[in-house]
Amino acid sequence: MISNNNMKQQGFTLIELMIVAAIIGILSAVAIPAYQDYTKRAHVTEGLSLASGVKAAVAEYYSSVGLWPVSNAVAGLDASIAGHAVKSVLIGVATGGAATGTITIVYNEKVADDGTLILQPTATGGAISWDCSAGTGMSGKYLPVNCR
Repeated sequence: MISNNNMKQQGFTLIELMIVAAIIGILSAVAIPAYQDYTKRAHVTEGLSLASGVKAAVAEYYSSVGLWPVSNAVAGLDASIAGHAVKSVLIGVATGGAATGTITIVYNEKVADDGTLILQPTATGGAISWDCSAGTGMSGKYLPVNCR
């Protein structure tokens, strides 16, 4: 006859496994949305890095000519600048047709389909500063800290 003192537990009980599975489920429910926001912010940063060359071309054109360029071609850039999460990086004009040197970054579905980020130049005392703002379809939570 075997006594209860000689019996050893041979693994986890069903309730212990269910508790562990519930904890993993709760942690993943919190972590997955945070990770998705993180990846979208990384894709927004890709657009800003593509725009850095465009910013340099706009600044160079302004310092040479004294006016803002009206398009990528006028600034000496390719008409289509795109990336992994970026549909286009374009130099545009204001609604009235005046050249403003504004750079519009258009994102694909990896961030927000057709969501835009606007970079607006301002020339002051020979220096050009850039203001960053969310355009149409872009959530403010995806913007870099200096654009919020």
